[in-house]
Parts: sequence; structure tokens; C-alpha cells
Amino acid sequence: MSQDLLSFFRAWMSEPGRVGAIAPSGIALAELITREITASTGPIIELGPGTGAFTTKLLQRGVPQEDLTLIEYGSDFTRLLQMRFPGARVLWMDAGRLAGSRLFEGAPVGAVISGLPLLNMSTRKIVAILSGAFSYMRPGAAFYQFTYGMRCPVPRPVLDRLGLKATLLDRALLNVPPAAVYRLTRRAPGRFAHL
Repeated sequence: MSQDLLSFFRAWMSEPGRVGAIAPSGIALAELITREITASTGPIIELGPGTGAFTTKLLQRGVPQEDLTLIEYGSDFTRLLQMRFPGARVLWMDAGRLAGSRLFEGAPVGAVISGLPLLNMSTRKIVAILSGAFSYMRPGAAFYQFTYGMRCPVPRPVLDRLGLKATLLDRALLNVPPAAVYRLTRRAPGRFAHL
């Protein structure tokens, strides 16, 4: 895994605002962010998988590679993911363009796992990412986001605008640095229509 650390550090050095961390996520964070996922969750979108720490944990939880769509903006990470997870759909794209990408017919997705550095992004970008992701998610599906910050990385006005609620799952204190994971879900059926 020392190669992953080097890859992450290089990516962070070249674009710290886009990568958001100097090292891949640790085991404690991967365990926490995937805790509610099972093999029956169905298709899963992973945003910003980097070197695949969360992806590996999803596979350990029984999720078939064929159920994974990995969205990565870093071309070096994209190539690495294609080699490590040949059965998954790996797409080199900006997560802010999800809504117009026609990744799925209908809304079959059971979960979205996000490793994106939302604290480094504009409100407009966060809205685009969340509205795009939720357009593919079936009722009851959840969007899991981690943060190194002290509170939810999605501002309250954005949650209100999109009809979402955020619930703190827990904190991964053994991660370096410590991180928190939030579950975002729709507040009530039909309240997401005013995007």
C-alpha cells in the first residue's frame, strides 16, 4: 500500500483542492462508511474512489464488482481503478456532471459512497453532485459522505433546498486524520422535486 500513499501524495501536491487528503482513507473510515451496505444493496455509485480503499471494503461486504460504478476525476486514479477492479464500471468524469450523464435507466441505485472533498467545493458544485446522485437513487437509498470537518459538509440551506436530511453515523477516530461519516436521505417522498 506504500504505492497508494505515494500516488495520493503526488495527486494532492499537484491539485490539493481536488484531492483533499494527502493519504488514502484508512481501514476504520472504510469500515464506517460502508457499514450499512450489503450484497443486496444493489447498484452502488462511488464518487472519488481514489485508490479504492472504500471499493475494496464494499467487495469484502459481498457487493459484486458488476454492481459498482466508480466515478473518478483523476486520470491516474482512473487507470489504477480499472486495473484493480476490472469487473466494475470505472468512469473518468466530473461528479458535478452526473445529472446529464445517463448512467442508469430509471433510479435503481441503492447507495452512493462519496470520498469527494465537499468542504473544498462551491455550493453550486455540491448541489450539482447531490442532485445528480439522487436522480439515480431509488426511494430509501442513502448517500454516504465523510468529512474531516466538525459538522456535516453539506450546508443546511443546501439540504433544505434539495429536501434532504443528514444524520451523523459515527466518527472514525482511528483514521488519520479523524473523520466523520454522514448519511444523507430524502426527507419525504416527493419533496425532492424542486431542484
